[in-house]
Amino acid sequence: MTTTDGTDTKRADLPLTVRDPDCGPSIETHAIGTEAAGVVASTLKALAEPLRLRMLSFLATAPGGEACVCDLAELTDVSQPTVSHHLKVLRDVGVLASERRGTWVWYRITPGYKAAISTLLESFAPAALDALGPHPHLTGLEDADGALDRLARELTMAHSDLGADVILRTVRESYTALARSAKVSAHLLTLTERFALQRLADLTRDASRGDSTGGAEHAGPPQVLFVCVANAGRSQLAAALVRHYAGDRVVVRSAGSTPAADVHPAVRPELAALGADEPFPKPLTDDAVRAADVVITMGCGDVCPILPGKRYEDWLVGDPALASPAGVAAIRDELDTHVRALLVDLLPDLGLPTP
Repeated sequence: MTTTDGTDTKRADLPLTVRDPDCGPSIETHAIGTEAAGVVASTLKALAEPLRLRMLSFLATAPGGEACVCDLAELTDVSQPTVSHHLKVLRDVGVLASERRGTWVWYRITPGYKAAISTLLESFAPAALDALGPHPHLTGLEDADGALDRLARELTMAHSDLGADVILRTVRESYTALARSAKVSAHLLTLTERFALQRLADLTRDASRGDSTGGAEHAGPPQVLFVCVANAGRSQLAAALVRHYAGDRVVVRSAGSTPAADVHPAVRPELAALGADEPFPKPLTDDAVRAADVVITMGCGDVCPILPGKRYEDWLVGDPALASPAGVAAIRDELDTHVRALLVDLLPDLGLPTP
């Protein structure tokens, strides 16, 4: 090295203990400890996944700082087991806490991580957040405002007991929920009307049940709700089979924890053979669960609600999504056996042979 007077000095001539007087304390004094570094690295590794960051962003901005697992599942098109895996990863490192409260499993960011998550989202991704613009789930809603208002006014005439505000909210929520997975919006308003009508009927049924003397059960026909992940195969087939056998003697609904954009093509011929109306995937709602007497689940994980006093069954039936035509037919036959057993129990006078 060269000294200030221009002479060369070999490094070996300098004492090893000499340090720049302006240099601060040794690195070892201020460096993060090995154990702490390991904990931080594990947490950052858990965060380094796009879907998990979206979940955290959703929770950080949610009213009350919490959301149910059904809301988190709607952020993505992946399967329910995959959603559960990501949530478990965030729970395992302590970023999220979960609690089954009444109907759903609810998630929130743990207090110790709230400030850190806010800093992460606001400091590392401001450009990306600004580029998002309007909430993507509401894309197209601005152009449909007038149509939704007109639909709400029409439905208010038939459901005035629920109140105009409830009906308008139900219509808008139904539109938004269907728009999340819709690939083509040409028939979205028509589907919104069908979905909203179902939801309003469920709200009316639940209200009349709650008003019954002594909490007696609703006097109308039994109501069955079929729930799977995508509402594109199994639950649609099961609902169609119930309608085929029982007609209007059973009110039947189907829903998905993460509804697909459309019904599986291989399932459509089976539904047509059963006389099903034009089917479309629908999201799972609280009002459908509350109005149901029987809830049948088929692989939808922990997003399926648990309400006291409800009859629950879980049918282990294959998913027709990737099945061959012969496989879909086998799944239909298996569902047929389950459905006939259910109807023999619900409507003994229906005259169906015991499976």
